[in-house]
Amino acid sequence: MIKQIGKTPILEKHTASCHCGKVVLELSLPNGVEKPRRCDCSICRRKGAIVASVKLDGIRILQGEESLKLYQFNTHTAKHYFCSHCGIYTHHQRRSAPDEYGYNLGCLDGVNPYELGDVPLMDGVNHPADQQ
Repeated sequence: MIKQIGKTPILEKHTASCHCGKVVLELSLPNGVEKPRRCDCSICRRKGAIVASVKLDGIRILQGEESLKLYQFNTHTAKHYFCSHCGIYTHHQRRSAPDEYGYNLGCLDGVNPYELGDVPLMDGVNHPADQQ
């Protein structure tokens, strides 16, 4: 549980937005930021975001739902959302934990995710669901 990143306190109801501001989310973070990580799967390597998780009911779209676009690949289990105007990835429904959203820490208002320091790297290349 991370209750502050840099000088920014993590609020119980924290807003997040894409770069252009058309998409605005409210995240329920009563325990602060949980499970921050990077992933080395094919999409995460390319987007380079540091993500954390909330339960599915932990994200509410305040504005711009019509601007969100869905991207799916491979098994089409995970649902990756990004702003159709500025291209910023905001959140995704997780493949490994479909009852959770991963969200882009860089979208949290006032947060610089690079102030977290070392962030664990998850092995997304060797996903458990791909193992026989």
